[in-house]
Amino acid sequence: MSAIPPVPYGESRPLPPYRALFAVDAKDFTGLPAAQHGPVSELIPQLVDTALERAGLHELRDAKRFPASTGDGVIFGFDPVHLPFVLWPFLGVLDEVLGAYNQQSVGPRVRLRASVHVGPLPDDGRPGDGNGTARNDTHRLLDARAVKAILAEGSEQVTHLAAIISERVYEDVVLGAYTRLHPDRCVEVAATVDGKNFSRRAWLYVPSPSGNLVRAGVLPREEPAPPAAPREEPAGSTETGPGHTGNTQRVGEGIALMGDVGRDLTYTGGTTYRGTNQHWGGGDNVAGDKRVGGPEDSR
Repeated sequence: MSAIPPVPYGESRPLPPYRALFAVDAKDFTGLPAAQHGPVSELIPQLVDTALERAGLHELRDAKRFPASTGDGVIFGFDPVHLPFVLWPFLGVLDEVLGAYNQQSVGPRVRLRASVHVGPLPDDGRPGDGNGTARNDTHRLLDARAVKAILAEGSEQVTHLAAIISERVYEDVVLGAYTRLHPDRCVEVAATVDGKNFSRRAWLYVPSPSGNLVRAGVLPREEPAPPAAPREEPAGSTETGPGHTGNTQRVGEGIALMGDVGRDLTYTGGTTYRGTNQHWGGGDNVAGDKRVGGPEDSR
């Protein structure tokens, strides 16, 4: 006989243990021929395990909690003590493993979205282990428009992985300085999912951004943006400062980037733009510096 679900707020009960969650999803998996679904589905966890080994996370590789295949990806729980090392170096190593595989593979390229989250989940050896709001949110983050846009617009030759980090993980691990992943390597986004009642603050980390990401945010795909009218700031304005002219963009869909982008996307402003770079529209806003190669290639 199956267990009877508890009545919400009917009584107090012990909080399940906190479990970190890592999930990946392959871009364009459903567009592959049916004959390739099985092999690619088997390949993804192998690539993840290879990256765990190369990142020195052998203990985590062997201690996954409630691991599961999603067909076009994998999800597993783990002890939150490993979170700092999953953010760095594991995500960067996974990007390198994917790049090396894609460079020599004659089959379909494997480019992944990843999400990292943490929350209370049952983990006591029963069939329902790992099911709960934290797991649902991990999958929603994986499907967020912002992280999908990175792989859609990024070069398939350079950008192999795009990761989205939940606010809870970002605040506890990144802002807490428990990881080598610096906050300036992360970009704040509103994580929303088409057709779902889901909206969360989250953070993007792209180990290997490409020039396509810069070009993608300048204009919408479907129609050109109208010319931006000059914006006059009153004397003593707290937004741009007296006599200062900022940069403006109008973006329909995609990601707006202004300034420079180095090897990692870098957001240096606050939650609300009050600096000289501003953007209005439905896209996600990214600011930073773009550099390709050495100083002589900066543009």
